Amino acid sequence: MKRWLPFEWIAAVKFLYEGRLQTLFIAGGVAIGVAVIVFMSAMLAGLETNFIKRVLTSQPQIQLLPPDQVARPLRNGAGEFEDATIQRPSQRILSIDQWPKIRDHMQSMPDVMVVSPTMTGSALAIRGDASRAISIAGIEPATYFKIVRVQDYIVAGELRLTSEDIIIGTQLAKDLGATVGDKLNIQVASGANRVLTITGIADFGNKGVNQRNTFVVLRTAQSLLGMIGGVTTIDLTVRDIYSAESLARQIQAANPVQADSWIKTNAQFFTAVQAQKNSNTLIRVFVALSVAFGIAAVLVVSVIQRSKDIGILRAMGARRGQILRVFLLQGGLLGFIGSIFGSAMGAGALIYWHAIERQADGTELFPLVLERQLFVLAIVLATATGLVAATAPALRAAGLDPVAAIRG
Repeated sequence: MKRWLPFEWIAAVKFLYEGRLQTLFIAGGVAIGVAVIVFMSAMLAGLETNFIKRVLTSQPQIQLLPPDQVARPLRNGAGEFEDATIQRPSQRILSIDQWPKIRDHMQSMPDVMVVSPTMTGSALAIRGDASRAISIAGIEPATYFKIVRVQDYIVAGELRLTSEDIIIGTQLAKDLGATVGDKLNIQVASGANRVLTITGIADFGNKGVNQRNTFVVLRTAQSLLGMIGGVTTIDLTVRDIYSAESLARQIQAANPVQADSWIKTNAQFFTAVQAQKNSNTLIRVFVALSVAFGIAAVLVVSVIQRSKDIGILRAMGARRGQILRVFLLQGGLLGFIGSIFGSAMGAGALIYWHAIERQADGTELFPLVLERQLFVLAIVLATATGLVAATAPALRAAGLDPVAAIRG
């Protein structure tokens, strides 16, 4: 089949084969560099995917709340402001003004998928002599469970809520010595109380949340908290999770509510992820530079060693462009072959690391994310780096005078 190959390919492969020890070392260097890039990129993508999955199944993507109460200075009889210190008032539990109208408006927005009004407040859960402070979330199960997937966290009982039911966390159940089917006396600061039956116990993966969060139907929470017909928050999910912050700002500007997106409430995570991405980018740059210099060094040595061969080829009629392409092909082949092995090494290392590295409860530390585009990108970048690195040696080889090269 060699007779059908262009001259440049035959010469490039022959030169690489004759210097196979050098070829092996530089291809190995490229493979290690690509393996590092693939391993770190895939692991970072897995960690980010894992966090986003946990966040988006345990909280709304956008939450609408009543605007903050702000104290304003009073005017005296002369129309001037009184000289007094203005202190921020304590924030009372308030219902969102005209919330059914806002809910209907949210449901009509094409970027919003699910809308669910909720009523939240503090209470005391009492069972016998034991009592614990809790947070009550009054919800509409049909819509709320599409936003916060409580069903994924149920470890005992079932996902059932009527006006007489309550779902609690595992730590609260442990503190109160309660289990599915037991009764809890829920009492609020105003003195109102309600006896509810535990229908489900959930493990949210966080001790504080398991100890504090409880779920009842919306009407039960409204009755207990003395806010019949009111809601304290409206929870939303959106089509594009990464546009949640910009959409939240639009909603806040057009409605008398405060809108918080999951991106805003998890700002520290995004800062950490961005720092990891920046570090990963720097590692990629330095690895690419190391690979480029390695390929360039090998090809420069190859040009020096094969000066006479190049001179003979030129004397036999080989054009400068053909000699140039011979060495460019060598650089590209080194990058391509090294990237193939490097991609396999990186994927294998990640699969092994994923299998042995576990969280305290035995679950996976991060999901295994091996996207085809990552390998395609790694191979393309490594091949392009090889071509760029080969440019200077190729130009030098193409510029050799055949007579001077043959004389040595």
